[in-house]
Amino acid sequence: MKILHLVGWYFPDSIGGTEVYVETLCRRLRAAGHEVLIAAPDSHGAAPERYEHDGVRIMRYPISDVPTRDEAYHRVVARGAERLHRWMADERPDILHVHSFTIGVGLPEIRTARRLGIRVIATCHLPGFGYMCRTGELMQWGRIPCDGIVELGKCASCNLTRLGMARGGARVTGAVPLTLSTALRGLPGRLGTTLGMVASVEEYRRMQRELFDLVERLVVLNETARRMLLANGSPAEKLALNRLGLSQAGAGRKPSAQARPTRTPVRFGYVGRIHPSKGLTELARAVSRIPGAPLQLEIRGPVNDRFTRDYADSLRSMLAIDQRVAFLPSVPVADVPNVLAGLDALVIPSTWFENGPTIALESLAVGTPIVASRVGNLTEIIEDGVTGALVDPCDSDALAAALDRIAANPAVTIDAWRSRLPLPRTMDDVANDYLSMYAA
Repeated sequence: MKILHLVGWYFPDSIGGTEVYVETLCRRLRAAGHEVLIAAPDSHGAAPERYEHDGVRIMRYPISDVPTRDEAYHRVVARGAERLHRWMADERPDILHVHSFTIGVGLPEIRTARRLGIRVIATCHLPGFGYMCRTGELMQWGRIPCDGIVELGKCASCNLTRLGMARGGARVTGAVPLTLSTALRGLPGRLGTTLGMVASVEEYRRMQRELFDLVERLVVLNETARRMLLANGSPAEKLALNRLGLSQAGAGRKPSAQARPTRTPVRFGYVGRIHPSKGLTELARAVSRIPGAPLQLEIRGPVNDRFTRDYADSLRSMLAIDQRVAFLPSVPVADVPNVLAGLDALVIPSTWFENGPTIALESLAVGTPIVASRVGNLTEIIEDGVTGALVDPCDSDALAAALDRIAANPAVTIDAWRSRLPLPRTMDDVANDYLSMYAA
């Protein structure tokens, strides 16, 4: 069987959880005797159009870094993506497996695949779940975990606040009738975006229905996501739950708390993207509010573009005089388990719905408990007060209180949690589930 994986970003210019997931899945599929290909857009001209990575042929298709509104909303094929469409016609894979919904990856590409007779499976790695959440974050007003129910006024108002509008004005604009919003959305610039937001939410709802019409399966990574999609009327027979699994063998379980109890200062760590959605601003504020707590904090992540550099600089400024905090280089994928095993606790203070994240599973596997936001899948893999700690997202005070409590008495928190940490699934389990879907 020939399987084409379509992602929004890929190695070597992008290294994230989805990229590692696809890389590892391809390795398992090849071992099972299947031919695999990978395609991804390139809006920065950073990658060659054809190359090989980990034994897999990669096709990159340059797209504009200044998309039109119609391209951004997937109404038309993004300029440059027609190269992918021609390549699919030449390669004729049996299955197109879509892992992203972004410019140059979405409904236009899925429509082309179906016209070519290619079956399509889509996996939702991000909290938009295809076209369900208009903000792509599943956080009401950017701060409160959303129930996931799509309603025109509610979702339009929420997205307008994300774009910078005050909540009062967003509520008023979100109450614009659909017919009027549809008529006004063609106005140029911000005015059309604002007044047309209700119509935009309805358009996304139609696109979500079309997505389910076109795909064989829409795969989600946790039960919370599955329930949200069902609540919005998604067809149950096309929904599949395939929980995340470990992508590598790891460093093995570290010694038990009895053999090696946690000492102070407690060593906390963050490992991942340097981005506001990961709650690093809230983490910096939390640590600055407990200056006497016996702790150390390591922040590790790639700083490879201007936005990330500027954001990292702002975090350093917030913590400039705190000798307990260290900003360290990004961790190579193969070294992540060893880094996690060296921490007393991993901190995941995300401010959006987390579908995984993979780093959490790797931390559990080596025996390092987690302090995390009460969002998404984190609430399914962490039992608050039993295997870790959960706090409300965007609440620096609650996070500070949790870190302070843990650092003050690691024996009754970290060491107690360590003995109860579950072992996560592996990517072999994930690949076997996909092989069953492909065969069906």
